[in-house]
Amino acid sequence: MAGGGEGLRTSIDGLPPLRDVIERHGLQAKKSLGQNFLLDLNLTGKVARAAGDLSETTVIEVGPGPGGLTRALLMHGARRVVAIERDERCLAALAEVAAHYPDRLEIIPGDALKTDFADIAGGGPARIVANLPYNIGTELLVRWLTVPSWPPFYSSMTLMFQREVAERIVAKPGTESYGRLGVLAGWRTEARIAFDVPPQAFTPPPKVTSSVVHLVPRDNPLPADVKKLGRVTEAAFGQRRKMLRSSLKNLPGALQALEKIGIDASRRAETVSVTEFLEVARELSARTCP
Repeated sequence: MAGGGEGLRTSIDGLPPLRDVIERHGLQAKKSLGQNFLLDLNLTGKVARAAGDLSETTVIEVGPGPGGLTRALLMHGARRVVAIERDERCLAALAEVAAHYPDRLEIIPGDALKTDFADIAGGGPARIVANLPYNIGTELLVRWLTVPSWPPFYSSMTLMFQREVAERIVAKPGTESYGRLGVLAGWRTEARIAFDVPPQAFTPPPKVTSSVVHLVPRDNPLPADVKKLGRVTEAAFGQRRKMLRSSLKNLPGALQALEKIGIDASRRAETVSVTEFLEVARELSARTCP
């Protein structure tokens, strides 16, 4: 969701109002790119503040669109912002922001799914702050949560999602929203919902409320094989209404792992804690199954 509500004809940062920028550059949001532009500079400023002190770090932004959040990050003191934008229509508008903040904004045209974020961080750690495109937001988060090296290239992530996705990220065992995202986020980060953003704040307005989620990496998360953990959670939550003995029966070694660890196979996935999923993944890693 490339990050409406700025009806004023003046701007608080010395640049033209975002509505004028969008009109001048013909930047109507594209559904195919998952775009909903967040134009209210007061709200984008709130997102920037939620990310913490940006004065001594590189900020990585995905899907800046016309630059609403980008402008807020720079206005709130970000030392350097690296913005990855796939939509070539937005590059001229972002170049105007870069000219207004000399040597502080780098624009990388391209696909975020093909981007080496650790390389961008330059030895970091960086902060990721983004109003993510709806159609790739979850995939990017999973990639960032499962990077092979830990601590990761980022010191925090402040990301906007649909409220439903945000609830899945912060969900705890025993709740309806608890699933694979909750396990991955709970394993390696402390995650919380910072605040909600109403649909009318966007152009075009989505049909749902959005939420900003702030995630901070844990210093020493319990070790686990990322691929094994992914397979276990995918199988378990793929049939979340079934008992584990049914949902995991086609995953080689899983039922034996449950038995060895002492997890009752009649339980359902939503009752299994993050630590228990990690124990299953470690037990699978100790076996010969690929």
